Amino acid sequence: MFANSAFVSAPERLAVRGGDRHPLRFKVRYGVHQHPTAGLVLIDTGYGSRVTEGSGRSLPLRIYASLLRPKLIEELQPTRVLDRLGASTADVAAIVLTHFHADHVAALHLFPKARIYAKAAVHARIEARSRFSNLRHGVFDELLPQDLSRRIVDIDQLPVRCAPHGLGESADLLGDGTMLAVDLPGHAEGHFGICFAGLPVPLLYAVDAQWCAAALAPGKAPGLPASLIASDRRALSSSTRRVAAFVENGGDVLLCHDPSESPYDLPGAPE
Repeated sequence: MFANSAFVSAPERLAVRGGDRHPLRFKVRYGVHQHPTAGLVLIDTGYGSRVTEGSGRSLPLRIYASLLRPKLIEELQPTRVLDRLGASTADVAAIVLTHFHADHVAALHLFPKARIYAKAAVHARIEARSRFSNLRHGVFDELLPQDLSRRIVDIDQLPVRCAPHGLGESADLLGDGTMLAVDLPGHAEGHFGICFAGLPVPLLYAVDAQWCAAALAPGKAPGLPASLIASDRRALSSSTRRVAAFVENGGDVLLCHDPSESPYDLPGAPE
């Protein structure tokens, strides 16, 4: 299931070509998955107070927060959701980081003991770059734990399986084929989605391959200025087509920021 950590309002036309000027409330999801042997697993961590509050934030992070103005949903912050499930932050065995943008890593500090499934090469490049260079890639390194490199399980070194409905080779995160990391490049360095291949209808959590499901349709992916955010616009177009083909072949898809309600969302999420 997925919880919505925050809303961010923006005009529909920024996320869908030909969309209206009226604003949509984009969600900022993160996943919570109870695996029978691996334990409690999060997929990213959503937005949190380290982005929106505190005098210790860097000037760039404060500017970022003032521009996007994320409205945190306190009832659906990770600690509250875990409590609702009868668990605590200490019970989280692992976190899968689909990429290193602020709205996916902001609550990492709450889980100092969790294993982090991520692309080690991408994190190594982050560590090697200056803070200014990281900002150009949309990364606020102040949000990343200092011991992250020691906790990373490199998904590029995991066994490979074939994901369903034409997604191709993917990394088997938990060793049983139920959660597969599918490369979906273009949005950010090392960006990947998660395919829940064991469901009756396989689900692809395509994260930020697009922000709205409507943008997966041919000719509906947004142009400027939204495309300027992409790390590789050509790769993003290719990833969008792969996600759309997965749906056409019978799979379900969920996007991190899609404003629509989803059957995969945690019930009772406030609107």
